[in-house]
Amino acid sequence: MKTLVVILIVSAAAAGIAVYSGVLNRQPAGAAPAGPAEPGTRGRGAGGSGVAGGRGAAGPMTVEVATAARGSVAQQLVVVGNLIGDATVSVVPRAAGRLQDITVRLGDPVRRGQRIAKIEDYELQEQVKQQDAALEVSRATIRQREADLQLAETNAERSRNLFARQLLPKQALDDTEARYQAAVAQLDLARAQNTQSLARLEELRINLANTIIVSPVNGFVAQRTADPGAFVGQNAPIVEVVDISRVRLVANIVEKDLKQIQTGDETAVGVDAYPGEIFSGRIARVAPVLDPATRTASIEIEIPNPGFRLKPGMYARVTITTDARKDALVVPSNAVVDVGGRRGIFLAAQNDIVSFRPVTVGIEERALIEVLSGVAEGDRVVTTGAGALRDGDRVIVAGAPGGRLGAEGAAARTQRGAAPPDDRLDGPSNGGRTAGGRGGRPAAPAPLP
Repeated sequence: MKTLVVILIVSAAAAGIAVYSGVLNRQPAGAAPAGPAEPGTRGRGAGGSGVAGGRGAAGPMTVEVATAARGSVAQQLVVVGNLIGDATVSVVPRAAGRLQDITVRLGDPVRRGQRIAKIEDYELQEQVKQQDAALEVSRATIRQREADLQLAETNAERSRNLFARQLLPKQALDDTEARYQAAVAQLDLARAQNTQSLARLEELRINLANTIIVSPVNGFVAQRTADPGAFVGQNAPIVEVVDISRVRLVANIVEKDLKQIQTGDETAVGVDAYPGEIFSGRIARVAPVLDPATRTASIEIEIPNPGFRLKPGMYARVTITTDARKDALVVPSNAVVDVGGRRGIFLAAQNDIVSFRPVTVGIEERALIEVLSGVAEGDRVVTTGAGALRDGDRVIVAGAPGGRLGAEGAAARTQRGAAPPDDRLDGPSNGGRTAGGRGGRPAAPAPLP
């Protein structure tokens, strides 16, 4: 029984192979048998397109050209950062006490010396009055001590005369002299006390004046942290004032670019808040040392801000022009390529044969490059496509009157043995492979419809 089953299975497999072979050998009606494709050409079958016997010789590449001409070119550095105010000052009371009033709010403009807040000063005013009275007492004491000194001096002079005529004993003279010296000391003490009272009065008056809080700079109120009635100390700021009559930007410059900038260089500043608008600035300061970790140096750029349109915290891009020429020979930047370690350009002759020409470049912009040698004014240089060319290649110049592009150009190339410029030639098309196959194989039959 097992032998019979095996025989049946083998017979069925053989029949299936025979049927499959017959299907493969069938061709559509009217279709010519496909023969082997010629080497170096592309074949197109019923199911799609493909390479027949290898790619063969490549046709002319379509490129774009430009003319070397005179123009302006500039070398620039671009740095970015956040704007900061010219000065930011935290206003701290000089006297502690309860805040009586505050006259400014967020965004208010203030002038230097303008009163912005007041601390209660009732106790200080009373202390000033008391000290005024104490000062008057000390002045009266001085007057009294001066009178005592004058009397003591008169008595001492009289005693000296009497002692000289031997009419007064020595002890009486000594007593008179002692009283005179005491009167001098009493006067000195009164004067010192007067000076002390005057200094105390001046201190109280200063404390009284310190209860009036004024802005130290011109600017705008950037922050207010206290309200009337709050108790404030001598270390707690109540208002922050920022001066934005000009703004600054601090940026870092890498070591190799430091030689290209110096103090006073003009800059162009752009911010996202005003797209397309440029603000003028200048390099105000350059750090004398580099950060050893980043190998960069800080620079400070000042930007006048007469209309107060620029605000601290805005993100800014600063362009620094380090070198510029107005009558330079320039070519598009994509025309300069590197071939074998040499920088150069491809010149397009009138017969559309390109030749490589080494060049020396000068200032390099994003779109233009100055050429110092190797190119003459009016030369046609290849731009788009230059990186894929070799010396002596034939090209088709895009947009040129004699260049055959599109269907007409593709047909001409096909007649010359080159494949039409179709991006899909190497891939499956309409669900099938190519009529020619690859590697010189005979074309496979097209599948049945």
